[in-house]
Amino acid sequence: MCIFSKEAEKQNRMAALLERLHAKHNASRPWQETCKVVRQAMEKRGVMNAAGHQLLLTCLETLQRALKVSSLPSMTDRLESIARQNMLGSHLSPSGTECYITSDMFYVEVQLDTNGQLVDVKVAHQGENPTSCPELIQHLREKNFEEFSKHLKGLVELYKLPGDNKLKTKMYIALQSLELDLTKMMHMFRLATNANTVETILHGSVGLLTARSGGHLVTLQCYVSPYDIFEEGTGSQLNLTDNNVPRSLGVSVSVTIEGTSAVYKLPIAPLITGSHPVDNKGTPSFSTVTNSNCVDLPACFFLKMNCPMPFSLSFIQRLGNATSIPVFESSPSLSPLYQLIVQSQLQVLEEGVSTPPPSHNMHFYSVLPDQAHCYFLNGDAPVQDGHSLQGALVSKIPFRHPAQVPLLLDIIRHQAAYNNLIGSCVRRTSIKEDSAGLLQFEVCPLTDSSFSVSFQHPVNESLVCVVMEVIDSRQVSCKLYKGLSDALICTDEFITKVVQRCMSIPVTMRAIRRKAETIQADTPALSLIAQTVEIMVKNNLPPSGSPSYMTGMILPHCMVLALHGQTAWVEPALEVTPRGRRSARGCLKRVPCCPVLQQVVEVVV
Repeated sequence: MCIFSKEAEKQNRMAALLERLHAKHNASRPWQETCKVVRQAMEKRGVMNAAGHQLLLTCLETLQRALKVSSLPSMTDRLESIARQNMLGSHLSPSGTECYITSDMFYVEVQLDTNGQLVDVKVAHQGENPTSCPELIQHLREKNFEEFSKHLKGLVELYKLPGDNKLKTKMYIALQSLELDLTKMMHMFRLATNANTVETILHGSVGLLTARSGGHLVTLQCYVSPYDIFEEGTGSQLNLTDNNVPRSLGVSVSVTIEGTSAVYKLPIAPLITGSHPVDNKGTPSFSTVTNSNCVDLPACFFLKMNCPMPFSLSFIQRLGNATSIPVFESSPSLSPLYQLIVQSQLQVLEEGVSTPPPSHNMHFYSVLPDQAHCYFLNGDAPVQDGHSLQGALVSKIPFRHPAQVPLLLDIIRHQAAYNNLIGSCVRRTSIKEDSAGLLQFEVCPLTDSSFSVSFQHPVNESLVCVVMEVIDSRQVSCKLYKGLSDALICTDEFITKVVQRCMSIPVTMRAIRRKAETIQADTPALSLIAQTVEIMVKNNLPPSGSPSYMTGMILPHCMVLALHGQTAWVEPALEVTPRGRRSARGCLKRVPCCPVLQQVVEVVV
């Protein structure tokens, strides 16, 4: 009985409380009192700490994303919320069908119909008429508000410049002038070479240019590896055109302008004169820099890498020499170049992968259709100066004239080709080290543009070394070094051809081994020939003046390279180590076959 009475008393108190609340809020409130309450609420929000404010914004963003946008009010609410997130102003037109997202230097106009459906999106920079932006239209029609917000962030970043609005406007005009020149340079290259999309990326003076759109800067795509142009999974080649190349494909740079502590003379008008190139490479003619077409600004143009890229110290110096502007304002912290390449490659491989990468200790495994490889990247090996190859991550490169861009892109391409070859060994694959048939390889830097790959001879139990020299982004020179009497593996031309087609060390090593197996199956007595020639040279040479056996002097310890009828091409022996060739005892000679060698040739045939 007591329990029931207590419950009834509790319900009565709750009913009385609700009645008082209803009476209080149903009563009319004077306007002054309402203003007072609003002011108090605003003051309380102002003293909120940063962590609480950020938490509140995060909650509001989460709620906004969860709400379905299906009407005019919900669409305008979402647009105003996105503007607030990017610290931009916003307001609606009297009709409520135009939403303006504004800043001091630009505004975005979103036109809607009465049902909230998108009509148009226009962007206007200070002093310009608004123009439609296809990318922003596509994102809002797809209700992709995240990408729309990224464009707004890009527009805000564009104007993070020093000085007042007048100075910022001059910097924006300078960027526009540069963009016009770069666009003309790409068209001139194509006019001179008739290059397709991939050729323009790899060889174009400014690569493949994608115009600035919304908050996306002008993009110059300057390098793709052979694997970038093949579809993952199917292996079919991508049909790339100017309109369907992803901005993230391969190595690309964005063109922008940023404030600097130093003052530079930058163009405020296009510098290219004429519409035709001066040579068959598409090189334009530039007007002289004067006070009428250039102004001094506390800013500089920058090529911003799509992701920070490892550069060797000597390549960083080459970048600075090309522009007379140091890449880093202060000396960068250096690290072993191979370590930087490995870290960058692993970041690419780990995109969208939840499992942590296996510990590598610079050992990586590559599983091919019929082979399994283990690669040890010996990046700490000393190079010519006795120190290991050093480098740093470069995120942006300063310059001040459009004519400097082609040279900068060639240096970027050169480094990208080197990085791509070393990075081809880096995989997330994990294999037991004692697995049967696992082939071991060691990759050592020799210079900032060359390296060696050492491995066991496919037939003999000796060390073989391939030295690869990355001459530029289009040319890789390869040289095979093997022991005195080791069986022939393949030619240097074969290795070079494979490397330049695939730009992959594992694929090249697989091709070398398969080629060696083919040669051994076709010519089982090659090692016998080499041994016989060595014996011949040591013991069976006729007098030096005899014309019947040789022309010119042959030094001892020679290897047979080729046999053509009665003539043998021989090469002096090389001392082979993991570091590559150390010494040579002579030069290539052509000699007539002696009877002993001729007998061996007849046996092989």
